[in-house]
Amino acid sequence: MRLTPRRLIAVAFALVAVAGAFMAMPSASADMKWPTRPVKFLVTLGAGSGADIGARLFADRLSRRWGQPVVVEDRPGADGLLAINAFVTAHDDHVLLFSPSSSFTAHPYLHANLPYKPGDLVPVAQVSNTIVTVAVPADMKVSSLKELVALARSEPGKLNWAGVTGALDFMFAGWLNSEGLNISKVPYRNPVDAAKDLGEGRVQVYEASLAIVQPELLAGKIKLLAVTNTARAPAEPAIPTVQEAGYPALTLDGLVGLFGPPGMPLELRQRISTDIGAVADATIKDRLTATGQVLNVGGPEQFARSIDDQRAKIAAFAKDLGIKPLQ
Repeated sequence: MRLTPRRLIAVAFALVAVAGAFMAMPSASADMKWPTRPVKFLVTLGAGSGADIGARLFADRLSRRWGQPVVVEDRPGADGLLAINAFVTAHDDHVLLFSPSSSFTAHPYLHANLPYKPGDLVPVAQVSNTIVTVAVPADMKVSSLKELVALARSEPGKLNWAGVTGALDFMFAGWLNSEGLNISKVPYRNPVDAAKDLGEGRVQVYEASLAIVQPELLAGKIKLLAVTNTARAPAEPAIPTVQEAGYPALTLDGLVGLFGPPGMPLELRQRISTDIGAVADATIKDRLTATGQVLNVGGPEQFARSIDDQRAKIAAFAKDLGIKPLQ
């Protein structure tokens, strides 16, 4: 068929219209055709941590809901940077970071050359709050934070402590400094090893999640002095918060959730959050409670606000201590 100029113009307009329709079509992520293949959760902490336990609980439920395998891969070490770097370099919306926000909110004050930008970690959904404890060996002659402070002041340099890397560790070190306490830090790559050493008395103070210290607690080798959370732990209701113990500067909730790569549509992030809420049944709630966590599902906007609040608190804390960002 011979194309006249008028027909050519008509065909051109038709092609433009078709192209525009394809351009307007949402991506596989935006139109909810996700996941299309297995999903991976990268965890910044090791096996047995609260984040690891929560990730595996939700991975099992979500794999059934999504019709795709959800694999959990622990990448502990380097202050969370191993997992974060693996996540950032994946450039894949099927690779998500499952992490406490405390794994990275203090990074600007701890590391001069970070392999990522804050915008690389896009909040997808808050999942839970980790209960964070301050613990000592069971045979240590202190039963409260005030008694621990008094002992440390009476024996400067004789005690040592361990902590989970990240914001919690940063804040605990700052708190010791602000209280004028001379307690030496013992670094650990694996927080579970620190809990074992606490139970053996090789470490005198340990600030970590209840999930990590729980085996030693159940064995009667350690005791809890306080929790850093704003509310008492459902699993240990007799243990006071640091606010109640007289040291509000130590208050920090252990926000845990999922993060996606830049460009992940808000609609998809909201859907993932909705899916997490849908699978968060009583079994998961009870299991989280039993391992020192609190189920607290929230959407991407709420999660982002909570993280911003945590960053602001850390910044104010650092300013009071004269610590400047290294970035």
